[in-house]
Amino acid sequence: MNLDRFVAERSPTWVELEGLVARAGSKPERLGPSGIRKLGSTYRTVVTDLSVAKRSFPGDPVTVRLEALTVRAHGLVYGGHEREGTFRRFITTGFWVHVREGEGALALAAALLFGSALLAFIWSTVDPSAAANLFPGMFSAVVQPKQHGAHLGLSVGERSALASQIFTHNIQLTFLAFVGGITAGLLTAFFLVYNGLLIGIVAGLAVGAGNGSTFVQLVLPHGVLELSCMVVSGSLGFRIAKAVIDPGPRARTEVLREVLPGIVEGALGVALWLVVAGLVEGFITPIGIGIAPACALGFGLAGVFWALVVVRGRRQPDHQAAPSTSRDVGKHGRVFANEPAGS
Repeated sequence: MNLDRFVAERSPTWVELEGLVARAGSKPERLGPSGIRKLGSTYRTVVTDLSVAKRSFPGDPVTVRLEALTVRAHGLVYGGHEREGTFRRFITTGFWVHVREGEGALALAAALLFGSALLAFIWSTVDPSAAANLFPGMFSAVVQPKQHGAHLGLSVGERSALASQIFTHNIQLTFLAFVGGITAGLLTAFFLVYNGLLIGIVAGLAVGAGNGSTFVQLVLPHGVLELSCMVVSGSLGFRIAKAVIDPGPRARTEVLREVLPGIVEGALGVALWLVVAGLVEGFITPIGIGIAPACALGFGLAGVFWALVVVRGRRQPDHQAAPSTSRDVGKHGRVFANEPAGS
């Protein structure tokens, strides 16, 4: 690429970023919500230009200029994120935004999990002996009638230990789905399909053995929320896989550095909700609360989870997120926040 042409085509973006950095000073919030988003998108564009300049014009003053500019902008872009990254913001908004941003990956993860579960359920009802032989040790109890129905007869101490073991185990499994994205999503897809098969076979064998009511009471209170967490964890893994497989014109490590913070936050949020599911599974599920309460609790917890994804996962429009205090005027005399220029 010709240097003069490169500078002529790309320099307006560099000048724009320089202006944003200058107006922000050390406080990116001076730019207002739309300005902060513009800062982030412009920064990413200039980082791409820098990678091209390093490859095509190493040592040229243009490359030196871009390096200095990206260093200055980096502190504003990521420093601002750190200041906003409070636990309260993460719980009330951040996690849900991270989940909703991966809608396509969520759909893929749900299709793999629930699709394999449906196929396994049909298979286990049509040919239960073959299904039971696939995981004989795991499913032997499912086909046996229980003396006390869904009540497992555990003491409070035993239920406490069970809850701790359960949510630790669940967090480990969903962590595998998350990190499986590094394998281009293959391990993530295997995790989802395997767990779907497991769920479908257990359900099919239980129904076939006449234990459908017991199965519902022992699985539904915590299971719908756990499945939701599996889907979200799988979607996070697929988002990592996309950065690995298709980083675009930028370096793969650069794209991963950009997307990983949000994805890691998503994984931490999933872990917190798995603790909730584990507590329900350890303390409430073993007492056999009945079909109607089990359905109400299971679908209620999952309903709250996905309602928060829909409602809290929406990014606020500028007029809601912008401060209503006096306007900030940058060194170039432009007006920020939500006031129109010239007011």
